[in-house]
Amino acid sequence: MGTKSVAGLLLLLAIPVLADQVVLKNGDRLTGSVSKSDGKVVVIKTDYAGEVTVKFDAIESINASGNITVGLGKRTVVGDSVTVKGDELVVATKTGPVEAPKSSVNALRGPEAETAYEKSLHPGLLQGWNGGLNLGFALTRGNSETKDLNIAFNAVRTGFHDKLLLSMTSIYAANDLPTATPHTTANAVGGDARYDHDLTPRLFAFAAADFYHDALQFLDLRSILGGGLGVHVIKSDSTILDLLAGANYTHESYSAYILPTTPPTPEPAVSHSLAALTLGDSFVHKIGKGTVITQGLLFYPDLTNTGEYRGTFNLGTVTKINKWLGWQNTFADIYVSDPPMGTKKNDLQFTTGLNIAFTHQAAP
Repeated sequence: MGTKSVAGLLLLLAIPVLADQVVLKNGDRLTGSVSKSDGKVVVIKTDYAGEVTVKFDAIESINASGNITVGLGKRTVVGDSVTVKGDELVVATKTGPVEAPKSSVNALRGPEAETAYEKSLHPGLLQGWNGGLNLGFALTRGNSETKDLNIAFNAVRTGFHDKLLLSMTSIYAANDLPTATPHTTANAVGGDARYDHDLTPRLFAFAAADFYHDALQFLDLRSILGGGLGVHVIKSDSTILDLLAGANYTHESYSAYILPTTPPTPEPAVSHSLAALTLGDSFVHKIGKGTVITQGLLFYPDLTNTGEYRGTFNLGTVTKINKWLGWQNTFADIYVSDPPMGTKKNDLQFTTGLNIAFTHQAAP
């Protein structure tokens, strides 16, 4: 046998050694790359069967070709093999074996998964985003001449201990018939941002900004800047319920307008600046794999003029059609207790249309 043939044979024999070996309690062996584990199941990437998920209780030992990171409660150890002995687990590290209860394992990551995990702790500003763009449009011509456009944008960037939420909505509707009064029947734009930072697993601090414009209420701009504390009442993979409490500074400007009285009554431009409380909740619930329900309530009692208040209520659903396309419905109620004379306190909005989803995660 020639030198090249011997070298090739040795290389083929060495390939399994370079892979992770997972030995099951029933004697079966899996060769591949240990990807990750949450302490309940282990995901192994194999060349012959793709990703294989195995119950952690079924594993007897794991021999890694490289470092394997094991999360044991609040501490983390790195070794090249993991052995299960009854209810105990032994990790072979460079400084010696580390023993721990098997029930204390909350994570297990191979080199590739560990690299991705480390990057997820400190993602770049443009990484780690999930969200969607909602579009709806209607047009009529003939006996009626109308056009309606609604646009909504929402995005969430979730870090290890913080979260940034952005959203924007715009609704415009017009009646183009020459005899129509008014021609514009809806023209409202709103946007908000909220940053949460965990202080404990349940308690977090938040800072928020809310902006709103409504042409038919003669509202040029309402700005609400505030912050406070929140509590994660429910925090699971399928349901999140947060309660919020804090304070804010509100400034709103109304343009001059003319009341349609006889004779017409001019109303001057006015502006308000006030301190208010921030009270509310934020709720997200996943139904199966295809539908997400979101609900948010923010209530702003005026501390300057007791008895006056502002508030917003939002309720929405997104049903997934495929990976990037969905169907969305949103309902909103924007309320102000002291609107300009001749306008209503409530603005009710309902929109439906297509949702174009996007994801921009940190690269592994």
